[in-house]
Amino acid sequence: MIDIHCHILPNVDDGAKDMDMALEMAKAAVADGIDTIIASPHHRNGQFENTKSSILDSVERLNERLTEEQIPLTILPGQEARIFGEMVDSYLDEELLTVNNLQQYLLVELSSSHVPRYINRLFYDLQQQGVTPIIVHPERNAEIVENPEILHRLVKEGALTQVTAGSVTGHFGKKIQKFSIDMITHNLTHFVATDAHNLTSRPFNLREAYEFIEDECGIFYRYLFLENAEMVVDGRMPLVEPPEMIKRKKFLGIF
Repeated sequence: MIDIHCHILPNVDDGAKDMDMALEMAKAAVADGIDTIIASPHHRNGQFENTKSSILDSVERLNERLTEEQIPLTILPGQEARIFGEMVDSYLDEELLTVNNLQQYLLVELSSSHVPRYINRLFYDLQQQGVTPIIVHPERNAEIVENPEILHRLVKEGALTQVTAGSVTGHFGKKIQKFSIDMITHNLTHFVATDAHNLTSRPFNLREAYEFIEDECGIFYRYLFLENAEMVVDGRMPLVEPPEMIKRKKFLGIF
């Protein structure tokens, strides 16, 4: 399996604190059935800044250690960039790092509370540069959960999304789990990834998530997400089904 979103690079953000921890995370990933990871450290989230050049260097060092330790895992470069208005300029200035450095897909993080008004224009401008935004864990954004039509419009206009494995399995609560399943069955998400930060509170659980998806949503979605991860890593266009609106139930009182 391929994990397209993981904080395994040592000593760069709130993921692996050092090389020893990164190697332990690598072993856990392999035990979970993962053979390839997109390392995606936080960038411009108000706490961490990890630019393209620094990430590429960190990925190279970690891959060297994995080879030395004979751990059968490949780390590819990526970045989880918090959304900001000047992303296009930063991309052109070589600050932002696309998935596997192929200049095609960019992992974009929203805050946990709201969606900026400029997002549609920004995403349009990114796509004009040939870069497709992948919104990471939108199921954990309060405004999207309350107003799923926001997500529907973004996907309809060409954005992709990635749901977190822990959200699917209930790690973040029943409400987020329910919304994650709704996103899957309404074709509003295209990838599943761990967003693993450590071995305790934010571990690898990709296999469990895929099994849950197969049980709850059907085997079609399991293999769709597996294939899409391979495609995005290779720079190919993932399989995208037409998005559907999530309809909220309205309860009528008795008058």
